[in-house]
Amino acid sequence: MTQHDGLKRSRPQAAFVSTYPPTECGLATFTQDVLNSVERHGWEGVVVSADHETRIEHPDPRVMYQIRREETADYIEAAQRLNRSAVRVVSLQHEYGIFGGEMGDKVLTFLKYLRTPVVTTLHTVVPQPTPIMREILRAVVEASDAVVVMAGTAVRLLDSIYDAPTHHVYVIPHGAPEPLPISPQDAKAQIGMSGRIILSTFGLVSRGKGIEDVIRALPAVVEQFPNLVYMVLGETHPKVRAQEGESYREFLMSEVERLGLQNHVVFVNRYLSLEDIRLYLRATDVYITPYLNPDQITSGTLAYAIASGCVVLSTPYLYAREVLSDGGGMLVQFNSPESIADALLQLLSDSVLMRYHKVVAQNKASGLSWYKVGQAYARLFDRVGRDVPLPLGVVQPVTASYLESQRAG
Repeated sequence: MTQHDGLKRSRPQAAFVSTYPPTECGLATFTQDVLNSVERHGWEGVVVSADHETRIEHPDPRVMYQIRREETADYIEAAQRLNRSAVRVVSLQHEYGIFGGEMGDKVLTFLKYLRTPVVTTLHTVVPQPTPIMREILRAVVEASDAVVVMAGTAVRLLDSIYDAPTHHVYVIPHGAPEPLPISPQDAKAQIGMSGRIILSTFGLVSRGKGIEDVIRALPAVVEQFPNLVYMVLGETHPKVRAQEGESYREFLMSEVERLGLQNHVVFVNRYLSLEDIRLYLRATDVYITPYLNPDQITSGTLAYAIASGCVVLSTPYLYAREVLSDGGGMLVQFNSPESIADALLQLLSDSVLMRYHKVVAQNKASGLSWYKVGQAYARLFDRVGRDVPLPLGVVQPVTASYLESQRAG
């Protein structure tokens, strides 16, 4: 029994089941951010960390248990520990790649044994799932007391493609930190880029991010804007590096050399701290998500960029289409350096257009703050774990009229 089991607390406890730092992935960072945010709103967070090959000496005392990926007994033991504990609600982060079994179906074993109310956040809802993906996600939704998605498009997909219930589904956006309280010019000076037009992409680097398309777009843009620099921010994804080393990054660097862009592309090859990210985004003029997967339903990096007030250029994956539907940036075609170049030239040549998208992004930023997102999760935990009515205007479940609008859309 751990220090967390069976103890009475002055604040209600929520347990987060997910990957968790020091694991280097967006889901782990997201979980830590939500945990820290709900603790600002009256809850105490503990963690059941997932996706381990072997257990580690964990640096965060809030981690009460570690699930080894393929050990069925660990999923059962985790559920039973939570059942015995003072935890009032479980926040399960669902992504197909982090749980063991076929397409992560061992998460269903965990849910089968769990008796504590559970709020599941869905990080992937693909429009064309395989039968096993569809079966798992529908089962997870049915076993959950509440479900959180980060975009309205996901609600429509759950209803129309997965035939899953949606009466207990809530839309809470992906959170993001407050912008760094310095001017863009000061931020540029701090990173040694004074006087430059900065484009950036951040996150763990891997194939499928489309970074090569941005690099190939640059010759036409730097011809007119020779002070432009594109910053590729972040290390190679650890799982990718373990499988193929740095072959993708080396390919990108060879493209830079082939196109003579050595003075216009900078690779920052390290894992970025939150303060690093806030500084680079504050210095960024145009943030680019050139991702190649049209079915991507969330993007933490895009949310971070909008929250920082960056103008965004993005391929039209599901999340980007929804977030940028009313401005804040422009959509470009998949696999098209020409489309990226055309959009960049439009933005950089038209100060009115650039200012319009920047104002829209800034107007959206407040709704993406971790404070507000944490408040929404805390109120939902109150509803599910403590039977406290939801205050109006914080977070509301999907209504029939909302679902009809999503079907129509």
